[in-house]
Amino acid sequence: MKLLILGAGGMLGRDLTATAERAGHSVTALARAELDVTAAPAVGEAVRAAGPDWVANCAAYTRVDDAESELEEAMRLNGQAAGVVAQAAEAAGATVLYPSTDYVFDGSKLDGYLESDPVGPLSAYGRSKLEGERASAGHLVVRTSWLFGIGGRNFVETMLGLAERRDELKVVDDQVGAPTFTAHLAGGLVELMEADARGVRHLTAAGSCSWREFAEAIFERSGASVRVEGTTTEEFGAPAPRPRHSVLGSEHPDTPVLPHWTEGLDAYLAARVPA
Repeated sequence: MKLLILGAGGMLGRDLTATAERAGHSVTALARAELDVTAAPAVGEAVRAAGPDWVANCAAYTRVDDAESELEEAMRLNGQAAGVVAQAAEAAGATVLYPSTDYVFDGSKLDGYLESDPVGPLSAYGRSKLEGERASAGHLVVRTSWLFGIGGRNFVETMLGLAERRDELKVVDDQVGAPTFTAHLAGGLVELMEADARGVRHLTAAGSCSWREFAEAIFERSGASVRVEGTTTEEFGAPAPRPRHSVLGSEHPDTPVLPHWTEGLDAYLAARVPA
């Protein structure tokens, strides 16, 4: 399988590149500095030059709170650029992998969202990713959640950084999801591409927790002595609204099963290089 990875410098892009190469696939990896995914001529040329079977569009605007005031930029990178990539891939006979998010849902369903459930994003970020899904229709859209990986800004590093300065923290405990290690996610994505999957798939770590429970597990496993107190979404006051319950399940029996989120956390802590 020949794979072109766009946004290869990010957490998921790096892990997907490494995982695909280990699996013996031919990979062309382009970071943001090497290709502007909003520039149709450049994207078209990059796809033609790589001659891939799959184009993994890992290039994305991921600053959830900033998107509330930068909607145009979020839509440009997550929505319009997805259309540019899809058109280039189709012209070259390739299929797109578009990673998406649990934030396309409103969080009101308590027993887990399936691929066929209606969407209803609460935030600008969620709306921008939904536009990307629509632009990638006919290809492979994979919704995942609460990503953390080596070398990128993520919740684990934020908590570990705070633990160096604080011995007590308040963390939101009324949002529930599945923290997903990007190295584990990358393995599942490669499996789906190898199986020539199409449509929408949900792929997250097994299990679920609140942000508070995630923080407590981070401190326990890292040996940090921090007392965690719960707080509400309203008290925390983040600019972007978030789904309260965004656990994802799959109605497709051939969807890969990823390790439990605690296994992902253990693997992350074992692999990370402390700042």
